[in-house]
Amino acid sequence: QVQLVESGGGLVQVGGSLRLSCATSEYTIGAYNMGWFRQAPGKEREFVAAMRWETKYYADSGKGRFTISSDKSTVYLQMNSVKPEDTSVYYCAAGPSFSRSKEGYPYWGQGTQVTVSS
Repeated sequence: QVQLVESGGGLVQVGGSLRLSCATSEYTIGAYNMGWFRQAPGKEREFVAAMRWETKYYADSGKGRFTISSDKSTVYLQMNSVKPEDTSVYYCAAGPSFSRSKEGYPYWGQGTQVTVSS
């Protein structure tokens, strides 16, 4: 059973930094492609970043600002130079292979709210 628990969200000022965490298991990180998505009110859930072992993918919106990484049982999303448009609920997800589509991820966490204030 795949369990994903996000934490680390909160209120951050424009230009600041925040690190999101997704607690899971060592097995999950080894067996699945791990992704971060976000969803703002009234918008579709969109791809942010993903990784499988050392291979990493980023959406254009986060390139150069966001970094996905992991240790044995936690996946991280380091967010730097945040912008108001980064305000969203951020979700951790696990899927069998890399995909930029939410349909490619059968397992999801409950989400963590990130609010960027100007």
